[in-house]
Amino acid sequence: MTTQTSVAEKKGYFGEYGGSFVPEGLQPRLDELEQAYEDARNDPAFGAEYARLLKEYVGRPSALTECANLSRHLGGGRLFLKREDLNHTGAHKINNALGQALLAKRMGKTELIAETGAGMHGTASATVAALMGMHCTVYMGEVDVARQAPNVARMKALGAEVVSVREGQRTLKEAVDAALVAFATRPETFYLLGSAVGPHPYPGMVRDFQSVIGREARQQFLQREGRLPDYGVACVGGGSNAIGLFSGFLEDPSVRLVGVEPSGRGLQTGDHAATLTAGAPGVIHGFRSYVLADDRGEPAQVYSISAGLDYPGVGPEHAHLKDTGRVRYEIASDREALDAFRLLCRHEGIIPALESSHALAYALRLLPTLKGDQTVLVNLSGRGDKDLDTALPLL
Repeated sequence: MTTQTSVAEKKGYFGEYGGSFVPEGLQPRLDELEQAYEDARNDPAFGAEYARLLKEYVGRPSALTECANLSRHLGGGRLFLKREDLNHTGAHKINNALGQALLAKRMGKTELIAETGAGMHGTASATVAALMGMHCTVYMGEVDVARQAPNVARMKALGAEVVSVREGQRTLKEAVDAALVAFATRPETFYLLGSAVGPHPYPGMVRDFQSVIGREARQQFLQREGRLPDYGVACVGGGSNAIGLFSGFLEDPSVRLVGVEPSGRGLQTGDHAATLTAGAPGVIHGFRSYVLADDRGEPAQVYSISAGLDYPGVGPEHAHLKDTGRVRYEIASDREALDAFRLLCRHEGIIPALESSHALAYALRLLPTLKGDQTVLVNLSGRGDKDLDTALPLL
C-alpha cells in the first residue's frame, strides 16, 4: 500500500483525488502558500514554536478517557475517547488554526479569512487572530449563524467580523464559496481553511497540522493498554478530525479505521450529507474528490442535524482511503447521533458535539458485537455546548 506521505508528494494528489482546479489568477497565491509551507515545515524553529503553543496555549496532549460506565451499559467491547473537546476553544479545530496562523505570520500577512459551519473553526480562527494580532473575517451561512449563536457570540467577543452568507442553502458550502471569493480578490489576506479540503496544498497541510491527534492517541493507547486499539472511529464531514486520528494508525493493519458520515433523515429521503456513501467522483471548491451532485452536475443541497457535517464534498485523502479499502466509511442518522449524545451525557458526564456524536453512534452499534477485550477508540472532536439549543428540544 502506498503511504500517505508518498501519495501526498505527487503534487497534491492522493491517488486520483486532490489537485488544484482554480481560476488562473488564484494559482500564484496557492503556489506562494505551498512554497511558504514547505519552507516552514523544514524549519526546526517553526516546528518548535508550534509545539510550544500546542502545549502551553492549547493544552495538549489532550486526554485519553475510557468510558467504563457506557461500556458496561452496552456490554461487549471497551470504549475510549480521544478528548479533543478539552482543547482550548473546545474542539480539534484549534490545532490546524494555530499552525496556519503561524504560517500566515511568517508570510507577513496581517488579515485572516475563514469559513465555518458549526462555528468551531470560526472560533479557533478568531482566537488565533487575537493571539497573533491579526484582523479576522469569518464567513458563515445565515442558517448556521442562527443555529450556532453561542459560537457567533464567541467570535465577536474575540474581535472577529462575522459575515452572514445569504446565498444558496446558506450553510457551509456557501460559506466556503464566499471565503474563496474573498481570498481571490484580496491579495493581502491569508485563507485559513478549516478542513482537509480545497485545492493543493490545503488538504495535506491541514492533515499535517491535525496529525498531532493520531500521534498522541497512538502513544497514549500503547502506554495505557500495552497495545493498539482494535478500531479507530471518527466523524467525517470535510474530514480533518478523522484524517488527524487516522494518520497515526494508517501503517498499522491491525487497527480497523472507520469514518462515519451523516445520513441525516435517511439516505432515501435525500436529506443527508453522506458523500462517500452516496456520491461520485467530481470537482468541488478547487479539488477532485467524491461529491454529492444534483441532476445538473452541481453540488447538491445537503442536510445534517450537525452544522459541521453538511458539506457536499469530502477531503481527497478520504476518497483515496475509501478506494484503497484502508478505511471503511459508514453512516449514522440524526436520530442515532442524538441517542449517542444523550447516552454519553447521562452515563459519562461528557457533552459531545453533534458532529462527534455521529462517530459515537457507530461505536455504540459496534461495541455490543465485540468481545470484552476488544477496544474502540473514538475521536471526540469537540464539545457540545454549542449544540444544546438544537439537541435538548429533540431529546
